[in-house]
Amino acid sequence: MSGQQGRPERVIHQDYIVRQRYNNALPPPPGAPKLLDIPTDGLAYYTSPSFATRLARQEPLNIEADAFLGMGIDLLGVPGYFDGDESAVMAPDIPPPVHPKDRKLLRPLKSLGQPKTENAGVSFLRRTQYTAEEAGRSRSDPTAPRSSVNHSVKKRRQTDASKDEPINILRSAIKSFDIANPSDAYKGPDVEQKIRGFAPTTVEMDAWKKPVHPSNPKLKLIDTYPVLPDFDALTDSNGYVVAKFAGNPANATTSYDERMEVGLLHPIDLTPAQMVEYKSRFAAHEADPINYPNPGLPTFDYHFFLPADVQTAKNMKKKFDVNDPERDDPKLYTNKGKSGQKDSFRLNHVRIYETGLQSSNGTHPYQEVVLALFDPELEDQMAGTTAGDGSGRANPRQKGAYYLPIISKVQLKPRRSKHLAQMGLQGSAVNVDDTEKIDAADLTVRELDEMELDLRATYKATLGVVSETKV
Repeated sequence: MSGQQGRPERVIHQDYIVRQRYNNALPPPPGAPKLLDIPTDGLAYYTSPSFATRLARQEPLNIEADAFLGMGIDLLGVPGYFDGDESAVMAPDIPPPVHPKDRKLLRPLKSLGQPKTENAGVSFLRRTQYTAEEAGRSRSDPTAPRSSVNHSVKKRRQTDASKDEPINILRSAIKSFDIANPSDAYKGPDVEQKIRGFAPTTVEMDAWKKPVHPSNPKLKLIDTYPVLPDFDALTDSNGYVVAKFAGNPANATTSYDERMEVGLLHPIDLTPAQMVEYKSRFAAHEADPINYPNPGLPTFDYHFFLPADVQTAKNMKKKFDVNDPERDDPKLYTNKGKSGQKDSFRLNHVRIYETGLQSSNGTHPYQEVVLALFDPELEDQMAGTTAGDGSGRANPRQKGAYYLPIISKVQLKPRRSKHLAQMGLQGSAVNVDDTEKIDAADLTVRELDEMELDLRATYKATLGVVSETKV
């Protein structure tokens, strides 16, 4: 107590802060602010395209160059140009190899800025999951010894390489057929005409009996179709051609034009000059297939025809349907023949089309196929008949998904006017001397003759079919 009373008191200094507010009681100025209206029309005039165009025409080019601007385009010195030989000024058929320093300039824009993958040289036949596993393993475990990682990758590659052998690929394909048809499975030794497939596992057999969707197991299988070749629909050219029009060939309408299903494309014969050019290209390919690509099928021009009305199109589809009981009715023909001519379908000429783009699968016709699903019971239900109703209609074909080979795909575009060709503004693809003008075509349907049957049987023999069934 005595110590506390004798201690002097500490003085604390405090600052007093005063805030004063002043009010402006003066009224606002009576006049509003004055804004000057400055016109800006000149800016729009000087930035218009017309001003720049007129300026470019008025001001001469300050360029000192020769008459050819540094490029030798004098055609007088080109050998054979005025004789019709333009090979000296055309690009070569085989482009020269690109310099290694220029390859980087030819890279697509999408690849710029992307790192190169380590497995860029992996074959496309190799399963991608192995590549992903190897890349993921090396990234996820950076502390793993490099020798062990390389050893696992090397071992995986050796195993996959054995599966990529042609004989093993063939055995795997045969195994899938053996699973689908166990009674037809070949169990003997390998011979020239018969190869034994791999033995299917229990898991594979169960997957065939109870299939499960790989990404959505909740989906339920409703029906299956066996995949079969359609020998009865095989043409005398061993395949079909898919034609795609660049524009609508029929009149523009808001509804679907049913006549397009029975449209007729009639190829125009090649001119002698076009035939000589095609044969020379084909001969060059046979002599040197490495440097000269396969020219494929020749490119034709086509006459395109359409029925005059929808009823004619419906009658034509009935005539083409082999399962329709009324297909042999002569009343289906809408154009009655005169002076001893047969009844027919009248198709009006629309226009001439030329080939824009064309891809050919002649050497591998089954590289692209089209599937047609056929169910006899469903066909009978749609026709209102059954197998035992006494109608006499029967479907000899079994249920299946029938595939047909596609030998070529063509994109068609309207042919340019002949007047341009006569003026020399069009290539030699148009036959200027062709003055034939077709207004319509009469179509009749018949069975195949002996020559066509023999030609189709030749293609069937290449597929292992020796018997001919006449439809």
